Amino acid sequence: MAEPRVPGDDSETLELPCGTTVDPTAIDLGMREYTCSCGDRHAVVMDLHPPSRFFPESLVEVLRETIETEDDFGEFGTPHLMGIVMEEFPDQVVAYDASETGSVGYTMCWMTDFDSRRLHEIVVELVVELMEHAVSHAEDDAAVSDFEEQMLEFDVESFVEKYRAMRDFETEHDRPV
Repeated sequence: MAEPRVPGDDSETLELPCGTTVDPTAIDLGMREYTCSCGDRHAVVMDLHPPSRFFPESLVEVLRETIETEDDFGEFGTPHLMGIVMEEFPDQVVAYDASETGSVGYTMCWMTDFDSRRLHEIVVELVVELMEHAVSHAEDDAAVSDFEEQMLEFDVESFVEKYRAMRDFETEHDRPV
């Protein structure tokens, strides 16, 4: 089994899942994808990116009210979303801990083996699974049925397409919806 690739304080490079290394200072704060010399595009996420990068603020608020965290990050946010992704795809996500590096502007950076659009779809799929699991424990059968019915009509790809268009991911000046 492969060991997780999380460079320590001594590392000045971030090894991507494809094997290419990147200087963490080359990762711009507005960057959402990195065009790699391997020919692929890798999604880039930083701890300072809000979860509204993936979901409307109204859903983010529900997640924050519902999910209790017991860590240094405080309320539910992007580090938790990326933790869920890393749990499902341990060999396709790398993390860089920049907490000891003052020159980059972020504390954590994650880069994936997939592009930013596919990462967006994965995050949505995983949160829907998390919600389905939570609802399955509800004592209200009508609420469970209603949620299951809504999920049958929910199309992840369509949601991601519409949300990304609303967020205008073509520029680095997108705003929460």
